[in-house]
Amino acid sequence: MTEIPPKTESAQEPRDAGFSLLELMVVVVILSILALVIVPRVIDRPDQARVARAQSDIAAIASAVNLYRLDNFRYPTTEQGLAALVSMPTVAPKPENYAANGYIARLPEDPWGRPYQYLSPGVHGEFDIFSYGADGTAGGTGVNADIGSWQGS
Repeated sequence: MTEIPPKTESAQEPRDAGFSLLELMVVVVILSILALVIVPRVIDRPDQARVARAQSDIAAIASAVNLYRLDNFRYPTTEQGLAALVSMPTVAPKPENYAANGYIARLPEDPWGRPYQYLSPGVHGEFDIFSYGADGTAGGTGVNADIGSWQGS
């Protein structure tokens, strides 16, 4: 019977167990290149996110206005405003079948901290819900453009 010689330390543990400095530098360079490409695109996103949030809020408020109409056979008037969705209006015409808990829990502000605007009848439809955009004034372009319920439909 022949004996198997014991393994030496160099055979048991590989000498090159970690990353070399060169490999780490290559990873850092790749990550830097990715950052240079991606960061400029991400920096522009906050304005797009605010516009998307405004569109989402307007869609939710428009749904609540339509529910109000289903129950009461009319839209809230401009004088009653969007507050009619949270609590029963005190201004005529008073709704006959107002929902016990209202139609929306609270009225959101637009992403720039201002209340959404409401017109009934609207300029663009039976009602208009809109935000004046980043600058808070009518009209504008880009992030300053008005965002309304008539867009995207």
